[in-house]
Amino acid sequence: MPSVPLPPPDPRQALHPDALSPAARAWLDAATARIAAEPTSIRALFPAARRRCGQAVLDAHWTTDEAARAVLLTALPLHGPALAEEVAGLYRHGDPAEQRAVLRALPLLHDLGDIGLTLVREALRGNDTGVIAAALGPYAATRLPDTEYRQAVLKCVFLDIPLTRVAGLDARTDRELARMLADFAHERIAAGRDVPPDIWPLVRAFPDIADTLAAQARSLAPTRPASAARALAALGAGPAAEQLQEQA
Repeated sequence: MPSVPLPPPDPRQALHPDALSPAARAWLDAATARIAAEPTSIRALFPAARRRCGQAVLDAHWTTDEAARAVLLTALPLHGPALAEEVAGLYRHGDPAEQRAVLRALPLLHDLGDIGLTLVREALRGNDTGVIAAALGPYAATRLPDTEYRQAVLKCVFLDIPLTRVAGLDARTDRELARMLADFAHERIAAGRDVPPDIWPLVRAFPDIADTLAAQARSLAPTRPASAARALAALGAGPAAEQLQEQA
């Protein structure tokens, strides 16, 4: 795993002065203060964030309701197991939007330690693509064990979740993950199907794995000329790819 934690996206910065109406800003400030004084009040305030703050897209990480919910979570004056219990309750009783907010806020809750991995693993066992993508943020990137991280990336590929939404991929891609992705690509080529384009840079990072996959693509050329040609082009085997594309 990477030794240097990834910086989490800051919801307060995303909620710039123009992001919320004056009424929404006043509600968020009051809700934050109330939670700091009465932690259990978050159970009613957390679900209300969308109605109070809207759901406009702020940036690549946050909508207004998710950012507001993250701010509410950081206001909790709890630590360790007590914090984990409250956060887990919000996640398990929440709708997908509330679950995404909890998962995206995990790296901001420094007192959680590794306890939040339970929620990450729950999210990864499901099939909601938005929740899965939210689970694979900076918190998971710095804490999820290698085997689980690789399986999570592969699940994203199967579910057509863009790998650009997976935090830490550059640092955590190793030979085994590249091999798994190459095996997946081989299956797609053999089936005559397209390979997600964000796989190729990860495979090409390991030239011997890329060479093996290119050889497999050439062997499939007689029966799958089009998919083999696309794969060879993506792997940088230009002349062979062009010849196969002509055959297809």
